[in-house]
Amino acid sequence: MAEAESTVINTNVKQKDPNEALVIAVTTRAIFNLEEEHQLFLTKGKEEYVKYQQVNEDKPLEQGTAFAFIQAVQFVNEKLLERNPEEKALFDVIILSNNSPESGMRIVNSAKQHGLEISKFCFVSDEDSTQYLKSHNVKLFLSADRTDVCNALQRGVSAALIFQQEVQAPSTQLRVVFDGDAVLFSDETDRVFREKGLSGALEYERAMEAVPMGEGPLKAFAIHLGKMRKKFNQENSPIRTYLVTARSGRDMGIRAIKTLREWGLAIDEAFFMDGAPKGPLLSQIQPHIFFDDGLHNIQGAQDIGIPSALVPCNC
Repeated sequence: MAEAESTVINTNVKQKDPNEALVIAVTTRAIFNLEEEHQLFLTKGKEEYVKYQQVNEDKPLEQGTAFAFIQAVQFVNEKLLERNPEEKALFDVIILSNNSPESGMRIVNSAKQHGLEISKFCFVSDEDSTQYLKSHNVKLFLSADRTDVCNALQRGVSAALIFQQEVQAPSTQLRVVFDGDAVLFSDETDRVFREKGLSGALEYERAMEAVPMGEGPLKAFAIHLGKMRKKFNQENSPIRTYLVTARSGRDMGIRAIKTLREWGLAIDEAFFMDGAPKGPLLSQIQPHIFFDDGLHNIQGAQDIGIPSALVPCNC
């Protein structure tokens, strides 16, 4: 099969070494609010959509759900370069878009007008953009399209589904919240719970307490983020990471902590909620992004303006 055609636009942002950088790929609908334009595409077709984007190519798009996250990533880069101007282990952000090059100019212009440091824009004209993730060494992929996210996960890339929502403006410090099971960790205990109930899951955890859990879909990204976090001390770090899990600390927390230790993954704060709602805690943390596999948790976070990303478990 012939390779899909794509157009890559390199900007004048300082190029980063993909072998050293932590590469994040976002789609246009994740970083910008394109819901009105997307509806135009669905109802009127591609031709009308392209015309609309060309007519409005100098009109900046509004911020989307992942926008503040990308801004915070840039803040981390600034702090890394302040401590070491030769630092190569930086964040590198690229945009992967199903737009054609003809309709993509508005995306490029919007990124520039918002001051976003996007190193590459890849316009693939309705092809599966996830086929290019590995070639760009992407460690995290954020998309508003569930099929894209599932394709990325099946390719072994950490990925999550972004929903357009109202977002509160968090602090400049990059704050990332991970759920545990089926996000950082595998869903092995979740599967036991569904089959044998809570008592069966507790019995399984006691039996497996000394055995590290399997890797979840976002483990690889968390490890890379943790390495970047270790470059700073506790007091002045521009990165803070959290584990917020429905697990109870008394009965199921020990294995989670031992697993993180085995992985060498230091988490700044861990909360074992014992099934309690996560919303009040998330409201206090004010993260730039919250990763969870439970749609009810995502919806609860969205209701209080927390930027949320679903990690699908049934792709």
